[in-house]
Amino acid sequence: MSLVIRPAAPEDCPTIVSHIRELAVFEKLEHEAVGTAEQFHRHLFGDRPACEAIMAEWKGEPAGFALFFTNFSTFLAKPGLYLEDLYVREPFRRQGIGKALITTLARIAIDRDYGRFEWSVLDWNSPAIAFYRSLGAVAMDEWTVQRVSGPALQTMAAMAPESN
Repeated sequence: MSLVIRPAAPEDCPTIVSHIRELAVFEKLEHEAVGTAEQFHRHLFGDRPACEAIMAEWKGEPAGFALFFTNFSTFLAKPGLYLEDLYVREPFRRQGIGKALITTLARIAIDRDYGRFEWSVLDWNSPAIAFYRSLGAVAMDEWTVQRVSGPALQTMAAMAPESN
């Protein structure tokens, strides 16, 4: 078979960074993509992994990846799978790789007895939205993503009461 989907291995970290940089250029967010292979190695394979990744290879070539982590639903009282990034490199698109990555994640969620599988997509990325809809995803229009990072996160953390 031409397509292989497999768990990421430590030696994939430079490839993951390369894919993320390509994704950041596509999303016009390259100034935010500052992670290093060493950081990804620590967070994927260190003592306390914060995330997981799966890799796509097409005819032996790195073609894409998906990076995900566990969240938790208090209403369902179950963990969930949150997809942070899914990316297929331009030369490998239209081969079913994106579908293979996302359906593999759905299988992981089912196998782990997770209550849901969620992700965000930029509102201007019409091809991705159409792809997700074709797989049965629905928009959560009543929800908006909130984010605090950088100096704002530092400011917010400074407001926390002292811990005992």
